[in-house]
Amino acid sequence: MIHKIFKNPITRMRISRFKEIKRAYISLGILIIFYVISLCSELVCNDIPLYVRFNGKSYFPAVKFYPEDLFAGNNKQTRPDYKSINRSAAFRKDTGNFMIFPLVQFSPFESIDPESIAVSDNVTLVFTAMPMIGTVNIRKDYSIVRSASFGFFINMKDKQAKGVFLPVYYNIPESIKHGIEKRFANENAQRLISSKVMGNNGIEVVISLSTYFSRKSAPESVRLTFRKAMAKHQSVEKIVFDKNLKPVQNKIKQNSVNIWNSLTAQDRKTLLTIVKERFLHTIDPFVLKVKNRPYSISFEKDDIRFPFIPVKEHLMGIDGAGRDVLARILYGLRTSLTFGLMLVTCSMILGIIAGAVQGYYGGAMDITGQRFIEIWSALPFLYIMILMGSIYGRSFSLLLFCYGLFNWIGISYYIRAEFLRLRKKEFVEAAKCMGVSSYKIIFKHILPNAMVPVITFFPFSLVGAIGTLAALDYLGFGLPPPTPSWGELLLQAQQYRWAWWLILYPSLALFVVMLLGVFVGDGIRNAYDPKRSSRLE
Repeated sequence: MIHKIFKNPITRMRISRFKEIKRAYISLGILIIFYVISLCSELVCNDIPLYVRFNGKSYFPAVKFYPEDLFAGNNKQTRPDYKSINRSAAFRKDTGNFMIFPLVQFSPFESIDPESIAVSDNVTLVFTAMPMIGTVNIRKDYSIVRSASFGFFINMKDKQAKGVFLPVYYNIPESIKHGIEKRFANENAQRLISSKVMGNNGIEVVISLSTYFSRKSAPESVRLTFRKAMAKHQSVEKIVFDKNLKPVQNKIKQNSVNIWNSLTAQDRKTLLTIVKERFLHTIDPFVLKVKNRPYSISFEKDDIRFPFIPVKEHLMGIDGAGRDVLARILYGLRTSLTFGLMLVTCSMILGIIAGAVQGYYGGAMDITGQRFIEIWSALPFLYIMILMGSIYGRSFSLLLFCYGLFNWIGISYYIRAEFLRLRKKEFVEAAKCMGVSSYKIIFKHILPNAMVPVITFFPFSLVGAIGTLAALDYLGFGLPPPTPSWGELLLQAQQYRWAWWLILYPSLALFVVMLLGVFVGDGIRNAYDPKRSSRLE
């Protein structure tokens, strides 16, 4: 029958049209390649070797189970830890023994050993310059009424700043003077920030005035804000130390050496002691003054904690449970596409049967069926899914069953409409006159001519099923852990918002697959369009 379908000239014309739409045709090929690779996930991402040569014999653990006793001789019939066996001296003593692992040597369920991750053992001492901000309230003659944290900018204590004539220390810019005059005149004035101003104490500052709105009476004083001007490269400086507490010279900036040399001998000794402790445990940041300038001191080290950033061995990073994200995304691709294909296929079959029976027989059968579908569609799917999951537990088959109970309704409407349109056609009436059974008329005469909605909606329904599975897993009502799932990775991304790789890669995989599915659906829809082009008039 399939051979007859592809020999049909209309079908061949539609296939030719689909191939002409390169975007859809290429997208279909990519989707097929992705699915085939995901079906062979155990041969691509796995902690079980593809081939083992041991004591002159060949073994294929990827397709057959072998007990641990076979390789370790410890009388254990459990699953072997092939990586540990491969590293053991007993296995390595014979040069003929070896193992061939997949391209990615991690399974989606394997918790990574932190000691296997290669990271830098150095500690980075970070000096972060804290912002120096001071304020002064001045009269019309620029004498200071009061000040806060301003002594640093004129090299005296704050309590001595009262009564000081401000222009003695700073040449106030004309724009700031004009803003001060407007405020004393009780006029509305916008926020002003001057350019850098050099004081006679050698400190370059930025002077600013806040926004002012007129009041009932003019102010007695105006507040100016002083902030020390600092280049971006001066705000954060780093020194890297190895385990011997020696600076890594090729990573030290010149300014960092100056900061370090500016410290007293006692401060350097204290910091080196803390750096030594940082190799053992985390240290909280603290504030230290260097030449009367406060710095926030922090100690950075690449600690192994999950989730962990992408590294050479784990190109897409590690999730919160210590599992390789690349492996979970690949296995999740198989889960998503398999779920989508099975769900859409089952839904299409149920929808075709329901719509065909209603549309062919009509009358009381049609009205009764429509009322039943309306009542059934009103049931809350999510509540039923939660109820069924609490009774029977979450599983792939239960999720497929529950979602399939509701997903067939949409396609049944289209099939019903097609059957209502075709049941009075001449070829159907001729078949009835010839005594052909209703079963053959429905499935052999009418249905092949009513399959256009099924075929055109199939890719879009597949995309919707993949998105629904990801959403249910994200909400916690989908597949049970530790099943690899894109939605479960996105749920982890919400818990660890700083783990950008848990957001980027699952979202990108979901976006690409759904986009390819939409491209395929758009191509099929255009291929089945009876008009090559249309124009709105």
